[in-house]
Amino acid sequence: MIWVAGRLGSIGLGLIVLGLSACSTTSSVPVNDRTASTSATAVKSAAARPRTPQITASTTGRYTVQRGDTLYAIAFANSLDYRDVARWNRIESVDRIFVGQELRLTPPPGAVEIQPLDDDPKPSARPLAEPILLSTPQAILLPYSEANWMQVNHPSAVAAAKPPAVKPPPVAAAAPSVTAAVTPAPASAMPGAQVGEWLWPSEGTLAGRFGAAGGKGIDIVGARNTPVIAAASGKVVYSGSGLRGYGKLLIIKHAGEFLSAYAHNESILVKEGDSVTAGQKVALMGDSDADRVELHFEIRRYGKPLDPLVYLPERS
Repeated sequence: MIWVAGRLGSIGLGLIVLGLSACSTTSSVPVNDRTASTSATAVKSAAARPRTPQITASTTGRYTVQRGDTLYAIAFANSLDYRDVARWNRIESVDRIFVGQELRLTPPPGAVEIQPLDDDPKPSARPLAEPILLSTPQAILLPYSEANWMQVNHPSAVAAAKPPAVKPPPVAAAAPSVTAAVTPAPASAMPGAQVGEWLWPSEGTLAGRFGAAGGKGIDIVGARNTPVIAAASGKVVYSGSGLRGYGKLLIIKHAGEFLSAYAHNESILVKEGDSVTAGQKVALMGDSDADRVELHFEIRRYGKPLDPLVYLPERS
């Protein structure tokens, strides 16, 4: 009886050990599965994140080209004329730059700056300086004589002698100079007229002006997905989110070396290389890289930001 009880006790103890082992094995499976699931979720989330914008204003005068960059975008971020950047780096085609290529963003030593003839896009309201009257020597016709011949060819020899008085033909009195009042040139005479009449890029409320808090354009606040239109006809030279602070950005090149930029879009409806017409819907208003739904709009010429309100028609 004692042996049987001992044996039964041993069997019972063995069953208890097996039970504990089974419980331990069963409880370890979900821990491993949770870890694998968490890792997969983390990888998926990382893959879904958008690429961090790379183009910012250079502090070194150099920039290394990243995937998705264009020469226009690099010049735009640094307030430069893309043609200058191309010339400084001996780039023959502005559409051909390469990933890893290092660009200089300052003139090389000895470079000669080419100033556009119409560099100032705004008419000057200042009066002109005192007009300069151009005049040419006026010839006097003398009749032929020995004395006159000697006077013209040998004036020192006849300085003491008085030549016959010759009455010159009457000269018309110069008209009094009149300085006309200077008035500002009409809008149609501005360089922007090469583009045609500029259009407002979107409906909304004007909330930010050029120069305010360092602004390089204007801000138009509106509802999400409000249509954004091309302010003038041109060619899309950049479409993406590679410029820090601009979100989903669209840049259009126009006649006369003008650029227009449309930032913080919800989505962009055109691609690089597309030709667009004035008034064509090119994007939808959003808040990408902004704290409110708005369109940030800029006009630049030769790389320099201009006040869009100088070019846009007045709103009623």
